[in-house]
Amino acid sequence: MITFVLVIIGIAFLFDFINGFHDSANSIATIVGTRVLSPVAAVLWAATFNFAAAFFGSTAVAKAVSNGFVVQSFVDPWVICAGLLGAIIWNLFTWWYGIPSSSSHALIGGFAGAAVSKGGIGALSWGRKWIETLSAIVLSPMLGMLVAFALMVLLYNVFQKASPHRVDKVFRPGQLLSSAMLSFAHGSNDAQKTMGIVVGLLVASKQYFVGKTGWMSHLYLEDTSRIPYWVEICAYSAISLGTLFGGWRIVRTMGSRITRLRPVGGFAAETAGAIVIMTASKFGIPVSTTHTITGAIVGVGATNRLSAVRWGLAGRIVWAWVVTIPAAAAVAGVMYVLMQPFTK
Repeated sequence: MITFVLVIIGIAFLFDFINGFHDSANSIATIVGTRVLSPVAAVLWAATFNFAAAFFGSTAVAKAVSNGFVVQSFVDPWVICAGLLGAIIWNLFTWWYGIPSSSSHALIGGFAGAAVSKGGIGALSWGRKWIETLSAIVLSPMLGMLVAFALMVLLYNVFQKASPHRVDKVFRPGQLLSSAMLSFAHGSNDAQKTMGIVVGLLVASKQYFVGKTGWMSHLYLEDTSRIPYWVEICAYSAISLGTLFGGWRIVRTMGSRITRLRPVGGFAAETAGAIVIMTASKFGIPVSTTHTITGAIVGVGATNRLSAVRWGLAGRIVWAWVVTIPAAAAVAGVMYVLMQPFTK
């Protein structure tokens, strides 16, 4: 069983890698779309600040994921494995079709779906974290849109007498800062979700590691109150490496198909997204960086004219958001059932 637990830890960090791969568009789409950085330079820039988040901030989101959604007594290695596979399959499906869905909600949905498959609806820990997370599906894109809209209006008023060339000259380097902020925010929220899953697994598997010496002693956790340092470093390393590889199908959707962006618009969208995400991380709320930055991009486009936003595409993206948790939950539930012959 120890080997199986180690394999699941590897699958968790594989999910984290795919999360970075899938969500790299969140950090780099606007800066690539405005041509401030080349795609290669943009992913290097984003990955650097993804990893930098490991050394700052709290672990509130990780603790919320480890014990805020599923009753701990229902968590076992099979539930964790099925939940991760459900999230990975849904992520790869949406990546293939270029749909910027939420890796965060895929993970939470997969975890919940596997738990329900094992113990029924009573396996879910209904409470504050579910309310916050489900509310964030609606609120995070709206807040991103409103903050970006307000910021763009402010910038238009400040630079109303400046020529477009001068505005671009100011905000091309400014977008380096805003992109770094967004990448940092992405790492500080998204990497923690995988950390929470790994911690939940280690607590559920503690009987296999009690009394072990050497490196295995670091796999023993009594409860979810502590996040081992090695879990943090591995999670941030995996999401950073995933960002380095990039998900170019989604970059195209986010960077140019929703609305056309100039550097000032990219700056406003990234800054707004970073503000919303870092605020959520501060309060331990696992939000979707995809939802937030998409809302911010829509807010920027709407300051020009409503027709500047491709609302049909935006509508299809919203539908992807709505179905992500139940879809990932369904896939994970099926995976758990398929695993049952191996649990005997």
